[in-house]
Amino acid sequence: MISPEQVVEMLKPTATAGPIPTVIPTPPQYQDSSTAGHRTLWVVFALMLLSSGFFSLLSWNVPTSKRLFHVITTLITIIASLSYFAMATGQASSFVCSAAKDHHKHVPDIPYTECRQVYWARYVDWALTTPLLILDLCFLAGVDGAHTLMAVIADVIMVLSGMFAAYGDNKTAQHWGWYAIGCVSYLFVVWHVAVHGTTMVRAKGVKVTRLFASLALFTLAIWTTYPVVWGIAEGAHKMSVDTEIMAYAVLDLLAKPVFGIWLLISHRASAETNVDLGGWWSHGFGSEGRIRIGDED
Repeated sequence: MISPEQVVEMLKPTATAGPIPTVIPTPPQYQDSSTAGHRTLWVVFALMLLSSGFFSLLSWNVPTSKRLFHVITTLITIIASLSYFAMATGQASSFVCSAAKDHHKHVPDIPYTECRQVYWARYVDWALTTPLLILDLCFLAGVDGAHTLMAVIADVIMVLSGMFAAYGDNKTAQHWGWYAIGCVSYLFVVWHVAVHGTTMVRAKGVKVTRLFASLALFTLAIWTTYPVVWGIAEGAHKMSVDTEIMAYAVLDLLAKPVFGIWLLISHRASAETNVDLGGWWSHGFGSEGRIRIGDED
């Protein structure tokens, strides 16, 4: 006959080597902006808007024929202010999700989804404003239309490649392939604007040559930093969205308002920087031979 004590001993669980591991699915992880990022976007929007107003005031008493740089530079900051307003109000971003894994020592790797916030308005901004910046530099240097057009097309390809890369899976060749295409396109921009522009600007004299060299070097140094930030932030996801916003904000302020102030003040002080578009800019096509009374220039 079995005693009650024996029954209790038989019902006790046997000892195991350790606790049974429990695998809990990892929910999707989101990388998005916080209060610091939103405040940065609003501050840059305000600075871009103020810059647009300041550039407009600088052109107030300038004849239309000499207002080319003023118009282009003002458009750059107006477009940038609209872009930052869209980002600050939360209307211009989306999440890009890709597969990732949590690596563990004693249990299988746990797959999960990683989603990062991408501001698509930033690429719309760059696709419109960077060609205008190229026009500023090409007009200043006197670059011919063929090289100017090639520089603009290469620049647009560069920006669109960055956008395609941002929306691609960062674990595939799609992501870094578009990034490589963008970098190659940037080299074409450097060739047409900086290298060819340096040759063309010499015909305008020493003063304009020095101004172009300074502005071109300043701009290309900033533009070279953009793909570095992109590679760390949107490429490798090693930078937070807030830090990414702040990095791009500094670069945008340098590349647009600071560049614009430098160009317009230098242009105001040097008549050699004027651009002759053959009368089309101020009077339109078919106006040759007309007698114009009251022209200031």
